[in-house]
Amino acid sequence: MSDRPEVCVGAVAVADGHLLMVRRGHGPAAGEWSVPGGRVERGETLAEAVVREVAEETGLEGVCGPFLGWVEGLGPDHHHVVLDFVVVVDRDDTPVAGDDAVEAAWVPLSSVPDLRLVDGLAEFLAEHGVIDTLA
Repeated sequence: MSDRPEVCVGAVAVADGHLLMVRRGHGPAAGEWSVPGGRVERGETLAEAVVREVAEETGLEGVCGPFLGWVEGLGPDHHHVVLDFVVVVDRDDTPVAGDDAVEAAWVPLSSVPDLRLVDGLAEFLAEHGVIDTLA
């Protein structure tokens, strides 16, 4: 564990009533669904990190849009500050899991709360108007 919090980014890509999501394959969130994202690398802007993470985890090209909000993840072996951005991705493109994702998919917004999500994601998405309800 780093002795300081790590800056991370998340990509909230909504198109045609679907949210781009990945199911994590490693770490404490293994098996849980999340939006694409990860650590910001040294010398990389936040926008560059968001676009890179979308490409690495889904194989799709995205364009970073406005800042949406932030969350903080604290655990015995990590402290992440995650800055989430709206990202535009072509819904006609099919995501393919890569990097630490074992699955990538366009999930209907109404089905998002039914998934096994990373802690706090449903609340974050509802608070920011991405999904209607926590179900």
